[in-house]
Amino acid sequence: MDSRTNVIALAAVLFALGACAKGPTPDAYGNFEATEVVVSAQTPGQLLSFGLTEGDTIASGTVVALVDTTQLALQTEQLAAQREASAAQVHQVADQLSALQAQLEIAQRTYERTQRLFAEHAATAQQRDQDEREVRVLTAQIQAANAQQRGAGHDVAAVAAQAAQVRDRIDKSRVTNPVRGTVLATYARAGEFVQAGTPLYKVADLDSLDLRAYLSEPQLSSIKLGQTVRVHVDTGHDRRATLPGIVTWISSTAEFTPTPVQTRDERADLVYAIKVRVPNANGVLKIGMPADLTVVAPAAPRS
Repeated sequence: MDSRTNVIALAAVLFALGACAKGPTPDAYGNFEATEVVVSAQTPGQLLSFGLTEGDTIASGTVVALVDTTQLALQTEQLAAQREASAAQVHQVADQLSALQAQLEIAQRTYERTQRLFAEHAATAQQRDQDEREVRVLTAQIQAANAQQRGAGHDVAAVAAQAAQVRDRIDKSRVTNPVRGTVLATYARAGEFVQAGTPLYKVADLDSLDLRAYLSEPQLSSIKLGQTVRVHVDTGHDRRATLPGIVTWISSTAEFTPTPVQTRDERADLVYAIKVRVPNANGVLKIGMPADLTVVAPAAPRS
């Protein structure tokens, strides 16, 4: 009697396990990823301040580091002096032009009067030629002064452009965080000398993560952009959490099945990648964490 009872109990357990094995199979598998941003120095110099550590949450627009700008400040003062000298030269040439223009007007009137007198035989040819030569000399001087004024003006513009470049480098010496997120890694410390382009830290917005999953071609007809899906993740102690997700991207080209990913149809050699945006308000999701998803069937229309 006891042995029969044991056989019945074992059969019940095997039936239950078989029922569990026949549970719903996920439609796709994948791993979570985030849009990671590596922030680098934009100007060379000593890193005067940089206090970020991994795990820090920083807002967009926060100044997180400062590169030494002593040499840039000195260069700014030098350029300001050069610009002042070039501007003074422009004014000086302008005064010379005014004086030469006045002399030319007098010389032209004198030359015109001498021409009339020469026509009346009241002036000599030598006097006429001398007055004409005076007009030509003053005209050439005015042309030279105009060229000098243009050159001085170009010098002022060039110095102003150089000063703008230095100011831009000074502005870029303050490293500003571009996106709100969590610091994933740091690559530098205060006191180090950095070059333009030296990575300082990596940041990513972890408030929501993207699940990159893969579907076989027959499954594509059951999914579309903006569709809601159910994402399942393991939370430890044989517990699973189900989170809502929105399909934000569907690849237009097929690729071979990635090695760590299994799909529902194991015979398919080619799959299509999709991205599902999943909220991560409690920080349960981690970059690289595996997950699977189930496509939510649309509600049947009422008759």
